[in-house]
Amino acid sequence: MNDQVSPGAPESIENALERLGRLHPKKIDLSLDRIERLLHALGDPHLSLPPVIHIAGTNGKGSTAAFLKAMFEAAGERVHVYTSPHLVRFNERITLAGQVVDDARLADAFARCEAANGDAPITFFEVTTAAAFLLFSETPAERLILETGLGGRVDATNVLIAPDVTVLTPVSLDHREFLGDTIEAIAAEKAGIVKRNRPVVVGPQMLEAEHVIVSVANAMGAPLYLWGQDFRAYPEHGRLVYEEEELLWDLPAPGLIGSHQIANAAVAIRAARLAGLDEEAAREGLPKARWPARLQRLTGGPLHQIAARHGAVLWLDGGHNPAAAEVLAASLGELESGEERPLVLISAFSINKDAAAFFAYFEGLASRVIAVTFAGGREGAQSAQSTADAARTAGIPAQTAAGLAEAVRDACEDYDHPRILICGSLYLAGEVLALGTGETAVRTPG
Repeated sequence: MNDQVSPGAPESIENALERLGRLHPKKIDLSLDRIERLLHALGDPHLSLPPVIHIAGTNGKGSTAAFLKAMFEAAGERVHVYTSPHLVRFNERITLAGQVVDDARLADAFARCEAANGDAPITFFEVTTAAAFLLFSETPAERLILETGLGGRVDATNVLIAPDVTVLTPVSLDHREFLGDTIEAIAAEKAGIVKRNRPVVVGPQMLEAEHVIVSVANAMGAPLYLWGQDFRAYPEHGRLVYEEEELLWDLPAPGLIGSHQIANAAVAIRAARLAGLDEEAAREGLPKARWPARLQRLTGGPLHQIAARHGAVLWLDGGHNPAAAEVLAASLGELESGEERPLVLISAFSINKDAAAFFAYFEGLASRVIAVTFAGGREGAQSAQSTADAARTAGIPAQTAAGLAEAVRDACEDYDHPRILICGSLYLAGEVLALGTGETAVRTPG
């Protein structure tokens, strides 16, 4: 290709990412043909991976991956992890044997993928996933935790032949323009990662989704482990109790906050047990799980400083669809029961998200929404005014602010010691975290 950098030439990761984004006219074009071609040209690195746990679903994928990583590392394993999207830096997507990939190795993998691909069209997510597989195949580790990007059946990660375990976290309506307009259609796409005779662990599901997943698993002869039927968990005295038919583990509370994390932790434990994990690793690893922008208490950075001067507490969550809002509102309700504070949401959404449906779960809980917007993002952002209008539609008073700092100041000036939650978009979450480190969040097309 005409603007490809010559081998060995220094180049920033940002420039490489921008160039990779121009290899295909569409940001998203779900197919396996292009990545299979590229992987074959690279020597089929996806066939030389450590044992894989493959995760699909609408919500909870990242949290489940974080629990798995923490538990396997507690067992002494070196763990690769692949997730998307990133929040601040692209490198966050690829963890090699416990460490985020460095720029030099990432740039080298990109260059080799570009050279192998030539001038053939390939999407951004496909070529960067191929680079991840290349790195995973060349770095010794005992485990790979692999998260799908979008859907499952024709997601670029779904080139694996026989993962150790597949996992399906809760499925809900999201990305309808690519996956379908019904829960059943989306569940069928997600369940496309299920492999013949390989065990599948299924988190809490709507009945329509569960019926589809069970049908797919039965057709594939895949041993099936269902939340609430084959395993379960519940909080008790500040701890987590995990149960199967003939097993009971009394474990520390998960390291991630929120009642919904109980189910995510249980799904991770069931999958890890199928991969050989023992109780001691779960006990040590579960409280160590960390995953940014998942009901994260912000304790540093300029936004925290503004909040702290006014006695406010500041939280961040990247949830962006109604199903995420439901569990997020429940978790905020739990915080409210422990310490009463007025709740103010600072929110922004991508253009294709249903902000009014998101806010509906906060009616009667949130005192106000302060709407902002963000720069970039794959789909582009809704205007602050549009987000404020959506909040009013849901019955919540709303206003706009010019930016995040202004929004935090407004919340602190209008309410006494508020609880402030920044939410609605992973892109917005990335901007918040970048403010805390002085970086600029890197935006990519996939």
